[in-house]
Amino acid sequence: VQLQASGGGLVQPGGSLRLPCTASASMFSSSAVDWYRQARGKERELVASISSGGYTNYVDSVKGRFTISRDKNTVYLQMNSLKPEDTAVYYCHVYRYLIHYWGQGTLVTVSS
Repeated sequence: VQLQASGGGLVQPGGSLRLPCTASASMFSSSAVDWYRQARGKERELVASISSGGYTNYVDSVKGRFTISRDKNTVYLQMNSLKPEDTAVYYCHVYRYLIHYWGQGTLVTVSS
């Protein structure tokens, strides 16, 4: 397994979760890492990205609530003030040497 995503679960609206994506240091070195999500019946969308230099980008719907960060072997997606519309399967992704690598996905359910 190249990428390992975890940390999903059931959380109430307004709650928080942190999703780690782990891989070998060689997988993450010199590569941007992304978090995508796919809600039931919808297309997969890019949620957040972090470059090898630490620059970050977010989809408008999560700005101010989600934070992506990285260390040598792990990329984290900190999700605060969660909303029911954040419910989805979350995937980490690396595009490296013309190959797309995907984690197995972790389900986040926001519900009371």
